[in-house]
Amino acid sequence: MTTTPGCVVITGASSGFGAEFARRFAAAGADVILVARRLDRLGVLAEELSSAHGVRAVPIEADLALPGAAERLVREIDARGMNPDGLVNNAGFGIDGPLATADIADVSGLLQVNVVALTELSVLLLPRLLAHESAVLVNVASTASFQPLPHLALYGASKAYVRTLTEALWKEAQGTGLKVLALCPGPTETEFFQVAGSERFKVGQMLTVPQVIDHAFDALGQRRAGPTRVAGWRNRVTALAPRLVPTRTALAVAGSLTKD
Repeated sequence: MTTTPGCVVITGASSGFGAEFARRFAAAGADVILVARRLDRLGVLAEELSSAHGVRAVPIEADLALPGAAERLVREIDARGMNPDGLVNNAGFGIDGPLATADIADVSGLLQVNVVALTELSVLLLPRLLAHESAVLVNVASTASFQPLPHLALYGASKAYVRTLTEALWKEAQGTGLKVLALCPGPTETEFFQVAGSERFKVGQMLTVPQVIDHAFDALGQRRAGPTRVAGWRNRVTALAPRLVPTRTALAVAGSLTKD
């Protein structure tokens, strides 16, 4: 990155992309606010980052699936006396299977985490980010955001929302010091698949967590980077392909990849 924020909020920071984002920002000298449900893991990571890099690493337990979680989180950040100029909305999960058989509590939780909490936290912190000359906003979307996905319909739709919202925010932030990025990983070896309980999400080029975060920081370091970065050249091809064929064809292909 050409500039580094002073303090970054990272959701879903207890493992995977979130933990790696925290390590990269801390290594660059930024304080980090680590947000997740598993406070024990956050505490271990906070100690690691503080010891290794001399930064302030603050673990905050929060369940973003609960209504009002974003507002409570911001109040807690303020109570800790921290003023973030960076935000990584990484928390998210997926459910699979036909939408007609989905558990309504799972549906509500997915929408709350993937869509509502991400949006509310962005809105609450955007005025602060826009007031800084080296601010960043990274929203973790997915290659699933580029086409409708039978059997993963809600997950794909939620990530399409994240990507298009972030692209619009990128345009709104032009001329300010805020860098906005929609990061679109393909399948990556994280705990995501264990939580989702399905191999259906493993569609595309498999990368490691560090490789995906390399893509994010490469994009943030480019002065003329666009709003979206797809991690992995094969995943970029897969993401673009549905735009070149009729929707029925794209759905047929997607359905064959995500069927049992």
